[in-house]
Amino acid sequence: MTTSADTSTESAEQRRGSAEQRRSVELAVSGMTCAACANRVERKLNKLDGVHASVNYAAARASVTAPAGAADELLTETVTKAGYGAEVLRPAEESPDDSRARLRDLWRRLVVSVVLFVPLADLAILFTVLPEARFPGWQWLIIVLALPVAGWAAWPFHRAALRNARHGSSSMDTLVSIGITAASVWSLYAMFAPSAAPADASGLWLLLNTDGAAYLEVAAGVTTFVLAGRYFEAKAQRRAGGALRALARLGAKTALVRDEDGTHREVPVERLRVGDRFVTRPGGTIATDGRVVRGGAAVDRSSMTGESVPAEVVEGDEVTGGTTVATGWLLTEATRVGRDTQLAGMMRLVEQAQSGKAAVQRLADRISAYFVPAVLGLAVLTLLGWLLLGGSAERSFTAALSVLVIACPCALGLATPTALMAASGRGAQLGIFLKGYQALESTRTVDTVVFDKTGTVTTGSMTLGEVYCVAGVARSEVLRLVGGLEHASEHAVAAAITSAARAELGEGVELPAVEGFANDPGLGAHGEVDGHHMLAGRAKLFTDNGITVPEDVRRHHAEWQHGGRTTVLVARDGVVVAVLGLADAVKPSAPAAVAELRRLGMRTVLLTGDNEATARSVAEEVGIGEVVADVLPDQKVEAIEGLRAEGRRVAMVGDGVNDAPALATAELGLAVGAGTDVAISAADLILVREELTAVPDSVKLARRTLGTIRGNLVWAFGYNLAAVPLAVCGLLNPLIAGAAMALSSAFVVSNSLRLRRFTPA
Repeated sequence: MTTSADTSTESAEQRRGSAEQRRSVELAVSGMTCAACANRVERKLNKLDGVHASVNYAAARASVTAPAGAADELLTETVTKAGYGAEVLRPAEESPDDSRARLRDLWRRLVVSVVLFVPLADLAILFTVLPEARFPGWQWLIIVLALPVAGWAAWPFHRAALRNARHGSSSMDTLVSIGITAASVWSLYAMFAPSAAPADASGLWLLLNTDGAAYLEVAAGVTTFVLAGRYFEAKAQRRAGGALRALARLGAKTALVRDEDGTHREVPVERLRVGDRFVTRPGGTIATDGRVVRGGAAVDRSSMTGESVPAEVVEGDEVTGGTTVATGWLLTEATRVGRDTQLAGMMRLVEQAQSGKAAVQRLADRISAYFVPAVLGLAVLTLLGWLLLGGSAERSFTAALSVLVIACPCALGLATPTALMAASGRGAQLGIFLKGYQALESTRTVDTVVFDKTGTVTTGSMTLGEVYCVAGVARSEVLRLVGGLEHASEHAVAAAITSAARAELGEGVELPAVEGFANDPGLGAHGEVDGHHMLAGRAKLFTDNGITVPEDVRRHHAEWQHGGRTTVLVARDGVVVAVLGLADAVKPSAPAAVAELRRLGMRTVLLTGDNEATARSVAEEVGIGEVVADVLPDQKVEAIEGLRAEGRRVAMVGDGVNDAPALATAELGLAVGAGTDVAISAADLILVREELTAVPDSVKLARRTLGTIRGNLVWAFGYNLAAVPLAVCGLLNPLIAGAAMALSSAFVVSNSLRLRRFTPA
């Protein structure tokens, strides 16, 4: 689904890509220091023919969609020409994490600033209150304390400003650098040119709002406050992105591969190939996604799904790379490796969610692009305006300096990405993966949740309970033939029948092969088995084929359906010979999940291709009030569209191939992570937890995130709207302006970090 805000962007991209194959490229961008930097990189990349880019300042990444023929060098060179560094992230690589080094550098500069600024501020007050305390050369003491702060400690701001100037652009660092430089130069002039200021002029004006001229303590103070803001901002961003790094650490580094001769060798996981068999011992991490071929174990999946209880796996079960064997051992055959594994997919989902932008965030980015030049112009106008109105040079300079310092587009740029980083990270810990910001916007208005039945509300692990055969037909023969037919299908019902047939025939007896197998979606299947034409499925399939169902079979069929069983009719050579009754247990978490959704004010509907009696039995057990049964896959879409036509905002929860169209049709699609790749690709939210309570949890997390983003943007816009006019009017001094500017970004980041403490009820 797509929000209206993103429609024009996406449709333009689709038009550009309609005539050529496109590819996705991830760039790690270095050197960005504020939202204006990210916006500049984004604009430069989007100017390339056929390129669509979204740059995440908080994550220091650029997600680029480009024509297949576009060279990586062109993308990185474009970013470099804009004044920043860029590196293409290869599929097997992680984003370079330089946040620790940046934190150390900021910390060193901040410590030096604080150590020198505190005595500097004290001396400024002392020399103002007690002018007689001044001694010959007192100015040099002030300079010795101030210049290391305004020079070395503030060098990151100066360096970024110079880099921007070389490329004809500006950023928040431009404002800070000019402010610090102007305060330092003016103060040096004032201190050594007695005619420029009264003899007792000093920084006490900052406290009493009287005229003064010495601003070295202002330069040091602004540097200290901005550095403090940047340090805590960088620290918070690192914490917000911690979940992605934690996911990356889950993967095993090596695998113990068993060769055909029974010997073992340790190889890097990068060298694993589909079909390789590897051993995982107690306490070890499963190297990649696979199928257990021998052994049994309790597997701890808490790091990936949030489930605290280890799951028992045995031969034939699927296991996920990155999970841990608590007890037991496993010999596993690799089924997916590298970027195809579930862990790699989860990491891509987190990255994708973190690069999303709200419509209002795009507006904020556009404002940030023009904000800095506007502030520079406003500072000059403020200076000239005060001078023309008769203000002193000191007062005019102070007002202009405050305008430079107080203006902070950083808070605007951090509003969405920091919240998305924190929310997507916390969601990953809870087994909930947001595909993008549009999923958050959709949850705001969703009022109806539609559930698929098999594999979603129920376990999907069906078991064959009853078999009724017509006179003269053996149960074992029926199961042998229908087992051979259903062996070619991947449906949960087919798997249960196949399993029961193998158990009936005994170990070592192979099921017969099927020829000409054909699947009728939502109805059944048919094919040639052992010279017989076999047909198995729902009653409608038999009616459509003109096959009469005997009365005794019809009676058992009706009784089992009324009892909540899923029934399958079986015909051999056009004659009905049996009816099978299968049961599918309801997930233990389903009643609690439905109850929580209803507490949130949502309407719940069960949508299934199963019969009415079975569907109503399941619905009553879990507390769902409405049932739409006996629907084919395309009719599921019609059912969703019907609810939307009633004015409902619909969320669809499903896991199968036949759920994909309905997932894509609903305003919000939620795919159970154990489902098919088709269902997952069609959904907006991926739930990898087995518990169905992940559905209300995901809704609450999404709504909390949306509320946080809106609060951030309201604060960021409100701060600038209120603070800049105060500075122009001379009602803010530069030191307080610097502190307020730093606190603005700190507030946005800390408010976003509260999402890391989100705990489902």
